[in-house]
Amino acid sequence: MEAELLKDLAQKDIENSLLYARGKGWDHTELVGLLTSLGLEGYLQTENFKMEELVLTPEGTTYLELGSPEAQVVKFLTSSGKVTQDVLMSNLGNIGKIGFAQAMKNKWIAIEKDTKLVNITTQEIQDAVQISLKAISNGEASKDLESLKKRKLVENAKRGYCKVTKGPNFREVRVKGEADITYELLKTEKWKTAVFKDYNFDALGKDPEGGHLHPLLKVRAQLRRILLEMGFEEMPTNNFVESSFWNFDSLFQPQSHPARDAHDTFFLKDPISSANSDPEYVQRVKTMHESGDETSIGWNYNWSLQEAEKNILRTHTTAVSSRMLYKLAQEGFRPKKYFSIDRVFRNENLDATHLAEFHQIEGVIADRGLGLGDLMGVIQEFFRRMGITNIKFKPAYNPYTEPSLEIFGYHPILKKWTEIGNSGIFRPEMLKPMGLPEDVAVIAWGLSLERPTMIQYGLDNIRDLFGSKADLNYIRNNPVCRFNS
Repeated sequence: MEAELLKDLAQKDIENSLLYARGKGWDHTELVGLLTSLGLEGYLQTENFKMEELVLTPEGTTYLELGSPEAQVVKFLTSSGKVTQDVLMSNLGNIGKIGFAQAMKNKWIAIEKDTKLVNITTQEIQDAVQISLKAISNGEASKDLESLKKRKLVENAKRGYCKVTKGPNFREVRVKGEADITYELLKTEKWKTAVFKDYNFDALGKDPEGGHLHPLLKVRAQLRRILLEMGFEEMPTNNFVESSFWNFDSLFQPQSHPARDAHDTFFLKDPISSANSDPEYVQRVKTMHESGDETSIGWNYNWSLQEAEKNILRTHTTAVSSRMLYKLAQEGFRPKKYFSIDRVFRNENLDATHLAEFHQIEGVIADRGLGLGDLMGVIQEFFRRMGITNIKFKPAYNPYTEPSLEIFGYHPILKKWTEIGNSGIFRPEMLKPMGLPEDVAVIAWGLSLERPTMIQYGLDNIRDLFGSKADLNYIRNNPVCRFNS
C-alpha cells in the first residue's frame, strides 16, 4: 500500500482519499493510518473534508445480498410449490409479510380462489430493488431512489476524507530516519547524507516503572516526622535476625514464656546460635532470672545459655531498645528519647488482620524520676498529633513492663473506640543488669504500623495492603497520607 501510494502521489495529488481507497480495494481506515504516519515524517500533507453520499442501510445491505422480500417470496414458491399464506409466513417471517404484499402488487403471485393457495403467476421476474441497490453501492444513479429511501433501504451519510499532496520531504520510497548521531554514522561520514527524525518536543514521556511509595511508607513518614518533632532519636533497626538473648532474656522474659515457643517465633537453622560479646552482662541477666536481687525474687528457674543464644527473626523492635539502653549504660547515662519503626516477624495464622511479618512503632524515654503520669502524657501528645484526642488507658500485663497499660482511643475515622497501642514502664530487673543508675526509669509504648495505615486508607483486609495479594495498581496510585492533628 505504501509503495503504490507514494508512486501515485508522485504523478498527481489525491483529491479524495475515500474514493481513492475504494478504487484500489483498500480499507480507508488503514489508508488513513498510513497517511498519518507518512505525514509525521513530512512525506505528504493532508487536508480534511467531509462529503455526503448515499449508503445502504443494514436492511438494504441484506436485500442486496439475498434479493428483495418480494423476490425472496417468489424464490420460496418456486422451490416449494403452492402453499397457504400461513405456511409462507411461518417460513419467511417478516420477510414473507413484506414480500407478499409487494409481490401481489407486482402481480408476481396470486391466491387461487378454489384452493386458497398462493401460487406464482409469472415465469420470470426482474428484481428492480436489488438492481437499484447494486447501482447505488457502486456509486451510480438510480431512478428508484425515492422509493428506496421511503422503504428505508438507503440513507444519506456523512463521510470524512482528505486531500493528499506532497510534503517537504517527499520521496517515492520511505527512508528510515535516524534518531541520533551514532559512532557508526560519524566514522563512515554517512551523517552528511542521512535523514534525521525531527525532535517532537510535545511527545509525552514514558510513565516511570518504579519510584512509587507504598501506603505503609507514606504513613511511616508521617509518624517518623511526628516523633522527630517531639525530640526523639531514631534507633538503628537493620538487624532482622536477633539472638534470643536480646529479644527475650535481656527484657527479663522467662525462657518458659509461650512467646518463645516455635508456634510463635521463627527460629534460624543456619546459623543456629550466636554468643553475646559481654559475658559479665550475660551473667548478671542469668542471676536476675534465676534468683533476682534484694528487691526481686526473679523467675526462680535454671536459666540456659544455650536457649539464650538461639537465633530468631526478631518478634518485636524492643530488642533494639534493649541494645540501645545497654549501650547507653556503658557509655555513661544521659537522658535519651528513642524511637523505631521497622519490620518484625511472628509465626501467626494468616487472616484479614494478621500476617507473619508486620511493622512495629516503638517509643522509649530514659530519664531520672519518670513515672506513669509522664508515660500517659507523652502517649496523649503522640496520638494527638495523629488526630486522636480522646484517650483512655486500661491496666494490662507485659513480661518486661510494670505497670503496663493498654491504650484505647476514639478514632475520628472509625467513629468508635478502638485499641491503638500498648505501653508500660520497664521493670528494674531489666534495667539493673545493664548498669543503668537505680533512679533511672524507662517508659515505652508501641503500636503496629499496619493498623493505622489500614484505617487511614479505608482497608479492612491486611492482605490488600501488604504481601503477594496486594494490588500493584493501588500501590502505584494510592493518595498522600495526612493526619488531621
